[in-house]
Amino acid sequence: MQGREILYLSRKDIEEVGMGIEEVAQAVQEAILQKALGRVEMPPKPGIHTRPDAFIHAMPAYIPELGAAGIKWVGGYPENYRKGLPYVTGLLVLNDVETGVPIAVMDCTWITAVRTGAATSVAAKHLAKADSKTLGVLGCGVQGRSNLAALKAFFPAMVEVRAYDILPEKAEKYAREMAPIGVSVKAVSNPRDAVEGADIVVTAGPILKEPKPTIEEGWLSPGSFVCTLDFDSYVTPGAFRAADKFFTDDLEQFRYYRNSGYFKNVPEPIGDLGDLLAGRVAGREDEAQRIVCANLGLAIEDVATAIRLYRKAVSKGIGTRLPL
Repeated sequence: MQGREILYLSRKDIEEVGMGIEEVAQAVQEAILQKALGRVEMPPKPGIHTRPDAFIHAMPAYIPELGAAGIKWVGGYPENYRKGLPYVTGLLVLNDVETGVPIAVMDCTWITAVRTGAATSVAAKHLAKADSKTLGVLGCGVQGRSNLAALKAFFPAMVEVRAYDILPEKAEKYAREMAPIGVSVKAVSNPRDAVEGADIVVTAGPILKEPKPTIEEGWLSPGSFVCTLDFDSYVTPGAFRAADKFFTDDLEQFRYYRNSGYFKNVPEPIGDLGDLLAGRVAGREDEAQRIVCANLGLAIEDVATAIRLYRKAVSKGIGTRLPL
């Protein structure tokens, strides 16, 4: 009974719902377009920081068009691997938009992983070459996996992946485990080998307040597209400045983080993904442009994905009803 109970969805429940990458990408794109039209509420995410380079962020969003409101409470702890724990953990709460009453609580690790890959693919559809064949992945954790899966779905010509990680054994494991996706995956021993000559590059390391970036401007090939998921942890300010075009997923959030000490000496993006989808700025205009996009992660992407998962779960009878 609404107002008296919530639906709890575990990671296993969410996977059982069976929401494919194409549907997640559709949800993410619609949410970004709604933002571009000024039809969402999404304040920059506040956070607390209990360990160096760690964070726990609150990510609220309201999307009237989808009848969706909620908040993700998510942590990212780069040292968790030493304890056998994932880098990202957390929960997402959905609220009824009419009453504000909580209606669902769910694991957010699957949502975060898949919607991030979906957001990369949305950006890449507009900013990468349509016939992109090679992918460089820096950071072979969950996001390195989800981004490869998403990009392969939208770039069927992709045949080669070069994977780098600061822990070589992780890159080797990634190469073995991702091979069945239908591309040649090779672990490389340094970042440059992953980047040079790649059509698309995804950086998916931990977010660092004092980064030691390695990707130099001369590494980016003509026509390449780079999507950073880790702020400026891998890409040098010079490489950002050398790009023919530089985008982000949300200008307001980018400025918030730059004022907080990230993106030092990095130029202002020419627009965000909402501007791109709304046609206010042009994406790729020729085959030689080098384009970079800093995807910071948007609460609207989480909530747009979560409301679809919730409705599918209700219709399929998946999840556990818990009293409030």
